[in-house]
Amino acid sequence: MIRRRALIISLPLTFAIGSVAVASPAVAAPAVPTARQAAAGWLARQMTDRSHFTEVFSGVTYPNQGGTIDAIFAFAATGTANDYGARAIAWLGRLHVLSNYIGNGTTSSYAGATAKLALAAEVTGLNPDRFGNAKKVNLLARLAKLLTKSGRYSDHSSYGDYSNAFSQSLAILAVSRHGHVPASAVNFLVASECPNGGYPLNFGQATCTADPDATGMDVQALLAVGRRHAAERGLRWLASVQRANGGFATSASAAPNANSTGLAGEALAAGGWLRRAALARKFLLSLQVGCAGKASKRGAIAYNRAGFAKSTAISATAQGILGLADISLAVLSSHGAGDGAPRLGCAS
Repeated sequence: MIRRRALIISLPLTFAIGSVAVASPAVAAPAVPTARQAAAGWLARQMTDRSHFTEVFSGVTYPNQGGTIDAIFAFAATGTANDYGARAIAWLGRLHVLSNYIGNGTTSSYAGATAKLALAAEVTGLNPDRFGNAKKVNLLARLAKLLTKSGRYSDHSSYGDYSNAFSQSLAILAVSRHGHVPASAVNFLVASECPNGGYPLNFGQATCTADPDATGMDVQALLAVGRRHAAERGLRWLASVQRANGGFATSASAAPNANSTGLAGEALAAGGWLRRAALARKFLLSLQVGCAGKASKRGAIAYNRAGFAKSTAISATAQGILGLADISLAVLSSHGAGDGAPRLGCAS
C-alpha cells in the first residue's frame, strides 16, 4: 500500500484507522484558481459529508483519519477550502473518531497518529493541549509519554510498535511548534541516518535503506529544530535520486510518483534547494488532470504517469499539493485561507 508511506499513519486494522476555534474571516476564492488551488478543490469535493475520508478493507468501510489530516494540510498549503478543513478538524475531534485513531491513552496510544493530529490542530489554530469536541485530550502530553529513553517516540499497544520515521518527524514538528523538543528525540532521528545521507522509513534494520518519503519528512523536522547540517545531508541525497523528469520514486526500480515527489519537493523548498523543488513541481503538474480530462477529474493529481485512478488519486493529490505549494509543515497554517472548492478555469 504505497500511498500510506507518506503522511498517512498505518495502524492495526482494528484502529485503521473541544470546540473548534473561530475561523478567521474567509478570503474570497480567486476567479481563476492556481493549479494547486484547483487540486485542493477537487480533493475537497471527494470528501464524505464534506468533512472526511473513508477507506474500505474487505468490504468494510472505515474512517480514514490520516487521509483526512492530509487534506487539512493540503487546504492550508493552498489557502483554500477552509470550510472543508474546519469541518474535517471538527470531525476528528469526535470522541469515537479520535480514540480509534490515536488510541484510548491507557491500553493503547499511537505515536504517529497522535503527533499528526497535534500538528493538524496547530495548523488549524487549535490548542493541541485541549483537543476534542467533548472530552478534551492533551495530545502533546500523550506524545511525551510515548518518548522512550532512547529518544524514539514509540507506540504503546497490544498490537506492537508501528512507529517509524514519519512518527518521529511528525512528533518533532508538532512539539517544535508548541515548545521545546527533547534533545534525545532529535538525536535519535539524526542517528538513524544512512551512510549515504538519506533516512530510512523503519528504524533498526540490518541494512539501512534510505527512503525518499521518510527523508523528505525528516529533513523538514531537522530544519525546524536547527539541525541544518544533518538536514543538508538528507537534501543532497534527495537531489542525487531525483529523476531527470523531476519526480521521486519509492525505489530505484519503481516509477516516480506524486506522493514521494510531493514530500521530497516540499523538503527541497524548505531547505532552499529551489531549482530542485521547481523540477519536482513540474513533474507534479504533468500528473494533474487538466481541461482535456473529464469534468469530474479535473484538478486531481494522478499517482503516476499511468494516469488517473480514483483509488490512488485522493492520496496523491493531497500529498502532491505539498510539493506544488512548497510550504514546510513547520510553518503551515490555515490562517486567512478562503472557503470553497475551486475548479480549473476551463471553457466547458
